[in-house]
Amino acid sequence: MPNQLISPEFPFQSRYIKVKGSTMHYIDEGEGDPILFLHGNPTSSYLWRNIIPHVTDKGRAIAPDLIGMCKSDKPQLAYRFQDHYDYLKGFIEALNLTNISLVIHEWGSGLGFHYAKEHPEKVKAIAFMEAMIKPLNWSDFPTEFKLMFKAMRTPGLGWLMISVGNLFVKQILPQSIVRPLTPQEKLVYGKPYQTIASRKPVRQWPLEIPINGMPSDMVEIIGNYNRWLQETEIPKLLFYAQPGGLIRAEMVSWLEANLPNLKTVDIGPGLHFIQEDNPEKIGQELAAWIEVNEPATPASSPAR
Repeated sequence: MPNQLISPEFPFQSRYIKVKGSTMHYIDEGEGDPILFLHGNPTSSYLWRNIIPHVTDKGRAIAPDLIGMCKSDKPQLAYRFQDHYDYLKGFIEALNLTNISLVIHEWGSGLGFHYAKEHPEKVKAIAFMEAMIKPLNWSDFPTEFKLMFKAMRTPGLGWLMISVGNLFVKQILPQSIVRPLTPQEKLVYGKPYQTIASRKPVRQWPLEIPINGMPSDMVEIIGNYNRWLQETEIPKLLFYAQPGGLIRAEMVSWLEANLPNLKTVDIGPGLHFIQEDNPEKIGQELAAWIEVNEPATPASSPAR
């Protein structure tokens, strides 16, 4: 894909809102029913910059930075999944969002799937990519990833790798994209995590992955929304890449066989942060899908 279609610019107005006593940063573009973009680790609303312009004539595109990440406040939290979920739920309530189309990635998918299961009356459609679909076992990991994630989950060693060495920002992020990131893009992704203290959320996220039954609360949360996804008729859109990271060919086949009302889109070459490899395809297909799932009379947007 020509790189000129992948801009490093972030041409959106920053907005801020108080949630649970802390300030969360977000962008809010367009009018109509909300299209809520949720990022994962160690990214931010910046991940969606080249996709959002495709949908601003289809609805109100909203992309927050999760609490503790990028331009959102960094309160003293454990930064477990439930902490992030409480702030996300508060963010949605503060903006009075309903008729939501979720567009979710990685840990943003875990948060979004869980929210949709808990509040199905507020969610009308779910688009997802490189998502947290089910609890894992160590046998699900290729050898090289198994060794790395075991090290990251080891007390002391994981802290040195992520909190001191900044492994996620310096290595995992750029190595999980097919194309090379530009210096400007690397700068934007790295700026929020200049200190050991600022990397606390980045450090915690790998510990939240449910592997071989631990942590047990995450096994329960992901297992519950996995079962719900297999039952609900809510429209779903899966973007997947070749070879992909979390969602590879075997998982695509499982999803196609088990999730009702699912459309799938192959975006071509990509690893984990597929928004950085083919945002044009994702944006175009997302816009078309949202249009198909729109009611005949668009709902009015709540006041900002």
